[in-house]
Amino acid sequence: MKVIIMGCGRVGEQLSVMMAGEGHDVVVIDQDQAALDRLRPSFPGEKIKGVGFDRNVLIRAGIESAEGFATTSSSDNANIVAARIARNVFHVPRVVARLHDPRRAEIYQRLGLVTISSTTWGALRICELLTHSDLAPVMTFGSGELSLLALELPHHFAGRSVKDLTVVGEIAVVSLTRNGHALMPSLGLEFAEGDTLHLAVLATSMSRLEALLGMGG
Repeated sequence: MKVIIMGCGRVGEQLSVMMAGEGHDVVVIDQDQAALDRLRPSFPGEKIKGVGFDRNVLIRAGIESAEGFATTSSSDNANIVAARIARNVFHVPRVVARLHDPRRAEIYQRLGLVTISSTTWGALRICELLTHSDLAPVMTFGSGELSLLALELPHHFAGRSVKDLTVVGEIAVVSLTRNGHALMPSLGLEFAEGDTLHLAVLATSMSRLEALLGMGG
């Protein structure tokens, strides 16, 4: 996958190294040469000094054939401008913009632009770790509004059914692993001791899940 990353701060640098390590064709753009120089000489991707929303810079980075574009700079305005150019002008199929102000994230999400608000995600994640440490997520979606949890079935839940852990629009059992085999459970499936569950849960419903599991508030 060819991906362009605008902004080589801490997030952009880590994302660049991560994606290059997975074998993707990565191009990093930043107007600060010192930021680009933080990428080690062994970094296999391309580094371009320039403004990440300048048309000529983007064309030089190969945006016309890019499959992914991420904006990770410290400027919300620059991130939004670059993301909209990538999506609306060059029609890059996957575009993600990092925003610091969650109020802006909500506005641009309503316009159909995929955004990540590190402020909102960080606050939600800290809240989860402080108040729901027994239900630590293995993955979060959006800005942390939805989490995927993995947990071993509590002993007292053996013999009860999937519907007892389902709240429409809030909590869903998306997979169940039993004796090393995973399946997509029906609402009527009974739990057995030793089952491992993956549940999709709204951040606002974590306390409700704890109550259903008998884990307390």
